[in-house]
This record gives sequence, structure tokens and C-alpha cells, in this order.
Amino acid sequence: MTSTTALRALERAPRTHLAHTPTPLAAAPNLAATLGLSADRVWLKLDDYTGFALGGNKVRKLETELSPKRLEGVDTLITCGGPQSNHARVAAAAAAHLGLRCVLVVNGTTPEPPTGNARLHRLLTPEIVPVERREDRDAAMERARAQVEARGGRALVVPIGASTGRGALGYALAMAELDGQLEGRAAWDPAASWVFVATSSGGTLAGMLLGVSILGWHGLRLVGVSADDPAEEVKEKVVLHATEGARLVGFEGPLLSDQVLVTDAFVGEGYGIPTAASEAATMLLARSEGVILDPTYTAKAAAAMVEWARGDEMRSDDRVIFWHTGGHPALLA
Repeated sequence: MTSTTALRALERAPRTHLAHTPTPLAAAPNLAATLGLSADRVWLKLDDYTGFALGGNKVRKLETELSPKRLEGVDTLITCGGPQSNHARVAAAAAAHLGLRCVLVVNGTTPEPPTGNARLHRLLTPEIVPVERREDRDAAMERARAQVEARGGRALVVPIGASTGRGALGYALAMAELDGQLEGRAAWDPAASWVFVATSSGGTLAGMLLGVSILGWHGLRLVGVSADDPAEEVKEKVVLHATEGARLVGFEGPLLSDQVLVTDAFVGEGYGIPTAASEAATMLLARSEGVILDPTYTAKAAAAMVEWARGDEMRSDDRVIFWHTGGHPALLA
């Protein structure tokens, strides 16, 4: 299947509309100046504006993961995450919006009283199953599914982050959205451009990879900044989800996986634990552009962007797009 045909198939992919799109693509001249780049060379793709249930990247992935056909006969949605999971927040809100019960399997220690996303989880659903470790989540979700089926119901289990080939289609569509926003802008050259985005379960970056491949944006660097896992593991998940997404829309062209650069150099002491660089990046974005980051994902992705822009990785006339994936409730945790 040609890229044009695959793009049409992607645009026809069934989804449940939740997000407010297109989200803004905003110039960031003040940030550019602090990074030593030309004023028109730094842009912000603001997916904190997706709106539904306080927005963020999880909304786009759930739109395609929760396609209408997959929801036929389903009365319960089951998913998982940590105490401050953005995905769990949006999934629980989607279940409420769709008239479904929701079971959240949550690992780790929840603050008492609950704050941030933990408080929102409890607002959105009373059914929270605590487990000790990340490794315990899948088994707990399967037990919850069995309980639903035992009482005659039907459950849909959504993996962490809605990071699947189907969920990745949401961000392949987002790249097509970005393509429309870039159309007509002077000197847009993918080969001289960088996109920075936070990554963990890999679905967002996988969709971007699929979108870039379908659009034929050769040379564009997709920089995934890990929030937790080793870079090699994240890259493996990204390629796996993108490959499955390509199959779903019939895209037979090459995946431009060599253009995906994953770094785990900004994780610091662990998931959700701020670093000096991430706190500095948070302050920089707030005071230069009035943009609020979250401590778990976007702050560390921004720290990578700042270091790479000020270092030797890019030229002063390269274009940089920072993709804001939301996550604001974690600031209040």
C-alpha cells in the first residue's frame, strides 16, 4: 500500500472522539533566544490542550484504542497505572463518559490523603485495586476481567498507557495534524528538524514513528526521552507498536526507525523523581513562555531538549518542536 493510501486508511481509522483537536502549534521565540536558536526555530505542540479529563497525550491514544466496534457489548473498562497515572485518569473519565464501569489496578504507594491524579482516580471511579509492584498489574487486570465475566458482564482490558498498535494510530493521526499545521510555513525541512517528546510505554512515540514513515519525513529526528525504562527497551516497544499500527492501516513502506533516538540519560533517580535539570527546565518554560510542565514526563523531556540545543547535537538553524504531553495534576501531588 502506498503512503497516500495508508494515510487515507489512517484518517478513516475508527475512533471514539474525545480530544479537542487540532491542538495549538505555538512559536516559542523567548525560549529560542535562551537556547541560542533563531526566533522562528522553536515551536511547542501543546497536547495539554486535548481537553478531555484535563487533557494530555493519553486522550489521543484512547480515541483509537476505544474504537466503537471494540466497545460493542462491553460494560466494564479495566486498565492500570501508578498512583499519579495520567492514563488511568483519562481512561476512568472515558469510561464514565461512555457509561461504563471502570476498574483501575494501581501499583505503588498512594499518598494519604490522595493528591493529584490519585485524587482524580477516586473521583472518577470507586473501583481501585491496589497492587504492590508494576509486575503485579497484568495478573490483577486478568483477575478483574474474570470477575466481570463471572457475573455475566464483558470487560475490555486496556494495557498501560493504551500503548498498543491500535493506540499508536492516535499519534500517527497527530503527525498528520502537524503536517497540516506546518504546510505553508517557510523553509519547513524535516531533515533539519527535531521533535522532542516524553516516552515510557512507547505508544505515543510509536504513533509518531508511524506517522513520520507514512508522511515520508526523511531525516527528521524523533527524540524520545524516557521517564523510567532503559532506552533499548523503550525503542523495542516503540518499533513493536509502530509495526502493529502499520499492519492495521495496511502501510507496507519502511518504518523510519533509525530516525527514532531514545535517551534514558534524564531519568535521574527514577520515575516521577525530579532532577536538577528537570526543575530548571520547568522554570525556563514557565518564565520564558508561560508553559507549565509536569515533573514526571514533560519536565525531563524539556531538560533533554535544553541540553541538546545548547550542546553539539544540533545546528543553530535547526527547527525544534517540543511536544507537550500534559500531566499537570502531578504538579499538585
